[in-house]
Amino acid sequence: MKPSSVEFPARRRPVRRGGALLAVLWLSAALAAIAFSAAQKVRVERDRTQNLVEGMQAELLATSALDRGLFHVLGAPLGYTSEGVPIPWSQERPFMRLNFPSGEALVEVIPESSKMNVNDAQPEKLFRLLLALGVPRALAEQIAIAIVDWRSPVPGAPALPEGPTFSPPHASFQQIEELLSVNGITPDLFYGRMEHASDGRWIAVAGLRDCLSVYSGSAAHDVNSVQPAVLAAEGFSPEAISAIVQLRKQGPINQEQWMAFAPSLGEMAGALVIGGGKILTLRATARVRSASGRLGELRRTATLTVMRGPSYDKAGYRILGARSGPAERPLEETWPW
Repeated sequence: MKPSSVEFPARRRPVRRGGALLAVLWLSAALAAIAFSAAQKVRVERDRTQNLVEGMQAELLATSALDRGLFHVLGAPLGYTSEGVPIPWSQERPFMRLNFPSGEALVEVIPESSKMNVNDAQPEKLFRLLLALGVPRALAEQIAIAIVDWRSPVPGAPALPEGPTFSPPHASFQQIEELLSVNGITPDLFYGRMEHASDGRWIAVAGLRDCLSVYSGSAAHDVNSVQPAVLAAEGFSPEAISAIVQLRKQGPINQEQWMAFAPSLGEMAGALVIGGGKILTLRATARVRSASGRLGELRRTATLTVMRGPSYDKAGYRILGARSGPAERPLEETWPW
């Protein structure tokens, strides 16, 4: 018999099942992640540069608005009526809305007399002011004593738990920014802060620089720009303060409105006037207009403190101080934009 032949299976080469495809997928994912990261960084840098440019433009616009606002305060007409009669600025106008081809600015005119004089204010008034700004009672008392000690020729204020960064000079304040060196005064207390209201809105809380000045005298405060905390320090009742704030929300208080409202305040009405004083602070808050004509959200503020009509200056005004920086909220939320 012929032996049967045996068939052996052919040897097959091992197959890499999808290995190359998997490698390609991993490489594609890595490249996509790198591209996404690079695009994200480019987008962030682009937005950052755009904000810097827009911020610089808004700051320059605010500075220009100050110059234009100063000309109006010194006598340049705000505009003309249909009959061609010039419209002058008056102290009944606490703000000016100025339009430019590149944007818009709101210029507030704040008499320094609307603030308390930091060198003359009595300790009890300083104490009430600090309480109205939300400072705890014990700390408010210590800060009021420290302010008086700073300006008094003879030392005598008790030391706070932490010693001051600078020793009191026992001389009058020359610039309001010196308050930052007084023991117990924080940047939030000096510059003001934003607080979250119960209805979800952010509201601005005034700081000491909005309430105290080295330029104000003993004259009555401007009713259109005086801070509620200053009214509380002067002894106005909460009801009277609320009534004044509500009246201001309807618009700037003119002379006719004030004459009708003042009797309701009794003797305290003598502490308030419309306008007042030769020293004014102009505060311009500006934002830039885009190519489409839409106003941007980014704002910048610049301020200028001037004295009108000094006899020793032929220009008719004297600049006492200037600064610029991030946006500051206008005094009344119903006025701004």
